[in-house]
Order: sequence, then C-alpha cells, then structure tokens
Amino acid sequence: MKRLVLFIMILLIGYVSKPLWEEPVQQLVPSSRDSIRSAVDFLRENPEINFALDALNQQLNSFTESFDNVPTNSKDTNTEIPALTVPENQLFSIHNIELGDSRTDVEQVMGKPKRTSKNEYGVSWEAYHENYHNFMMVAYDENNIVRGLYTNQDLIASTTGIKRGTPKQLVQEHLGTPESIMRKGLINYQINSNGEYDVFLIDSSYVTIFYDKHKNHTVTAIQVIDEQLEQSKNAFYASPSQELKEGFEYQLFDLTNATRVNHNLPILTWDDHVRETARDHSLDMAENQYFSHTNLEGESPFDRMEEDSIRFMTAGENLAFGQFSSIFAHEGLMNSLGHRENILQESYEYLGVGVAFSNESQPYYTEMFYSDSPFK
Repeated sequence: MKRLVLFIMILLIGYVSKPLWEEPVQQLVPSSRDSIRSAVDFLRENPEINFALDALNQQLNSFTESFDNVPTNSKDTNTEIPALTVPENQLFSIHNIELGDSRTDVEQVMGKPKRTSKNEYGVSWEAYHENYHNFMMVAYDENNIVRGLYTNQDLIASTTGIKRGTPKQLVQEHLGTPESIMRKGLINYQINSNGEYDVFLIDSSYVTIFYDKHKNHTVTAIQVIDEQLEQSKNAFYASPSQELKEGFEYQLFDLTNATRVNHNLPILTWDDHVRETARDHSLDMAENQYFSHTNLEGESPFDRMEEDSIRFMTAGENLAFGQFSSIFAHEGLMNSLGHRENILQESYEYLGVGVAFSNESQPYYTEMFYSDSPFK
C-alpha cells in the first residue's frame, strides 16, 4: 500500500515539477561509478527539487501513518508472542527454555535452527526465529543440553518479574549488586560496562542484562551463560579463527534484523559483495592499529564501496572495536545514537558485516548498509 501511494504521489509531483527535471533528468540515471556524485551535485544546484522531494516525503509519511499499524494476514507482521510461564528451575527463561533443557525441548517449540555459527565459547549459537520474530539464540554442549541463551525480544520470563522494558533500578533491586570483576584463568578482569549492562552470578550462571539508554535505561536484551561454559573461556578474548570470524559476522547480521523487527522495520538482505569491503576495512584497522571510518589513504566508506563497484543510492557504516562478542558489539552500537540510526534506517536494503582480529585477538567489526533503490 505504501509503495502504491508513493508511486501515485511521485507521478503528481513529477507532473507539477516537470519544468525542473525535464532537461537534466539523464544526470540522475545511475550508469557509472560517478552517478551518485552527479546526482548529489545536481540536487545541490537545484534546491527546488530537494524542496519538492522533502514535501513529498512529509505528505507521504502523514498520509500513510495510519497504515503502519494495520493488522495484516502476513505471517511476517502478525507473528504471535508466545505465552510465557514462570521458570521452574532457573531464575530466567527465554521462550520458556531454561539452562539444562535439551535440544529436543527447544526444537519442539522453535523447530530447527535457521543458522548455526561459532561463538566465543568454542561452541555454536543456534539461531531460532520466524523471519526474525521470536528471535533467540541457544548454545548447546556436546550432549545437546542448553548451556547458553540470548534474546533481544519479548521472550524473557523471570521469577522476579523482570522482562524486556523493566527499568534498570528495579533489576538491581531484585538481583542485588552486579559483578565488578570476572576471573579468567589466573587474571581478574574488570567489568567496565559504562552503565550499558550488568552481569550477575546467579544459580551457577552468568546473567548479563543489557539496557537501552535511549529508552530510559530499560532492559533491552538478556544473555544467560552456564558458569562452567563461561569459565571454559580462560581469556578475555577468544582465539581467532576463520569459523569465529564468520560466526561474529552472521551473528551481528541476525542481531540487527531482530532489532529491526522490534521497531517494525523491514529486514535486511545479506550481501557478500559489501561484506568483502567491510572485511578489508576491519583488517586494515586491525593490522595498522587505528579506528576510523576514513582509512589511512583518506578514503571514506563511500569511496571504498565505489572502488569495489558497489552501486548504491544511500549507504552507512558502523564500526565497533574491542567487544569480545557480536552480542556486546551490537548492544553497544544500539546505545550510540549515530550507529543506532544506521541500524534503524528504514531505507536500507542490504547489509554486509566484516570482522578481523588484531594480534591481541581483539575483534574489529565493520557493518556496511546500503540501498540501491532511489525511493523506498
């Protein structure tokens, strides 16, 4: 419906503004690497078109606002939230699954996983969802027993009543003082969360509660890791590998789409081509020990995309460094306003994620978003 309305309004605005675009219209047709810049230059020289497009966009948003919340019969937009019950054996459950449950228990509820990818604990995250609705990740041990859980959707149940949207103050009132140190091998690591998450040691598991500072520091996600699994990782950063690199990349992609679903936005399509551009930048930063959107040759993300022959109308880049997993990287990006805007940009269609590791095993994350459609 929104696209139909947009098409009709484009025809109307095109008719009334015909004298403005009739002569130079060919400059806007993307036919070369310089097409984006040509279009930008043309719009700068013709502010009347910018004004007309802005007016069109405002009218469209106003006209279609009532359509955004209309229920449909599509399974992508009408997926039911499951009935959650109070956990029986643990303080927390996700989608009624607790640590200690079996893979059979999980898959009776969720079906087969949509993706399996290596994580920092030396096992895999199994991602379960219905087109990114009811999204959760589960880690199993060698006996297919649940040892790790994560979700950033409304699947959290607790004997304390903590759920997604609970204020941070109430979390701490129920769970007490969070951990300030985590021991790995012979080293104690200080937990420096900058107030964005709390870690609690409860029922022989590490419970990490993530907060959304743009929503009054309320619960936005939860990770529950069995204490033995956590302690099996004897260093702050996991040992780099090709499997772990790909795992972090796909996990960050899935986390992004699960978050977009939370905000009623269309999901993004994975793009292998731009993933290579992102990987190159992550590797360049890791090898040359810098952290910037502009590389050492002075090239912007858009320059690098054009060099790799990626055609785009709009694009954006997110960078993260030092977080020991994609979960922590994603939650940190969501608490950074500019990065959050990229993640929640409605017009984007594609995403590629590239990860590289420094000599100290620190991961560098690059997310590259783009759209190749002139109107969305």
